[in-house]
Amino acid sequence: MKDNQLNLNYSQSSSWKKPITYLSLILLGMGLGVGGAYTLSHSYLLAETSEIIGSSGKNNKQEQLVFAPTTGNFVTDVVTKVGPAVVRIDASRTVKTEVPPIFDDPFFRRFFGSQIPEVPDEQIQRGTGSGFILSNDGKILTNAHVVDGASEVTVTLKDGRNFTGKVLGTDSLTDVAVIKIEANNLPTVKQGNSDDLKVGEWAIAIGNPLGLDSTVTTGIISATGRLSSEVGVGDKRVEFIQTDAAINPGNSGGPLLNANGEVIGMNTAIIQNAQGIGFAIPINKAEKIADQLITKGKVEHPFLGIQMVAITPEIKQKLAESKGLNITNDQGVLIVKVMPNSPADRAGLKAGDVIQSIDNQTLKNPGEVQQAVEKTSVGKMLPLQVERNEKLLDLNIKVGVLPN
Repeated sequence: MKDNQLNLNYSQSSSWKKPITYLSLILLGMGLGVGGAYTLSHSYLLAETSEIIGSSGKNNKQEQLVFAPTTGNFVTDVVTKVGPAVVRIDASRTVKTEVPPIFDDPFFRRFFGSQIPEVPDEQIQRGTGSGFILSNDGKILTNAHVVDGASEVTVTLKDGRNFTGKVLGTDSLTDVAVIKIEANNLPTVKQGNSDDLKVGEWAIAIGNPLGLDSTVTTGIISATGRLSSEVGVGDKRVEFIQTDAAINPGNSGGPLLNANGEVIGMNTAIIQNAQGIGFAIPINKAEKIADQLITKGKVEHPFLGIQMVAITPEIKQKLAESKGLNITNDQGVLIVKVMPNSPADRAGLKAGDVIQSIDNQTLKNPGEVQQAVEKTSVGKMLPLQVERNEKLLDLNIKVGVLPN
């Protein structure tokens, strides 16, 4: 009887143990899942913290923690943070209408006067661009071509407020301009460091392309240091950032941002009908130009006073036929003209000289020479080595200011 009772108790106990065991396993699995998620999340925070806390144990980059992702989508977080500081710029300019001279010819008007259309003497041209707020008192960075020659500038904030803008200065050589609106406590952008960019980094563009306000496009940094001559705008003194983020007319002047929401460049739609290629002015360059425009209203660019071409077989043949210049070099940068009374002229440079190096740096094309000069301070003595009649000459040129 006791044995039967023991067996019964054992069987009842076993019947309860199985569900309890299963339930324990389930709870254990849930605990591991939650714990694993917490561990991963905690590891992410620790990784972030390890970058932020220095050897002193103090938090050296607290502001980076403020921008921790909140939606799970870093693009959304960047747009939420920076979007209010991106503005729309509407500019209008009055231009004189060019009437064909024959329309004013008395004989022509005598016979065709009634058929000649009435053409107004002036017309108003309107354009739209983008910009971003540098300071909470209303200084805004944009492209020079957006506001160049504008008689009226209107700035529209993302919250719908409109302001009349005053152009503080423009610089056509770098396509940078600064405008000012009368407002306070405005949202501003945070500047990144365009000198540290790496190909393949995320790039986010915000602007108003084709009149479509607050448009966001994404891509990567496709290349850095694109010379203006490579891009097709040889008159500019800029080494461009190339990106595959879509940049169209109207994007000009808007910010190019990294994944942390920092401005790394100012977008410029300089190549029409480009497919999958966009360009931006590095923010370090744009900010340097903007500082001069704000303080002086103009920019002083370094100037030598030479015209150059890259040596090619075709160039050698044309110069030999047209100017009698016998160039023996197969490559390099050839000086084809020296402007009278320029720094280059006073230093003794001559047409036909082949530039070998500037400040002990070997240069391969006119774009590189231009950038080397642009990085030199006005008034500085710049060492330059040229080849003339198969002999090397070392010259020192006092860098001047580019005439307006």
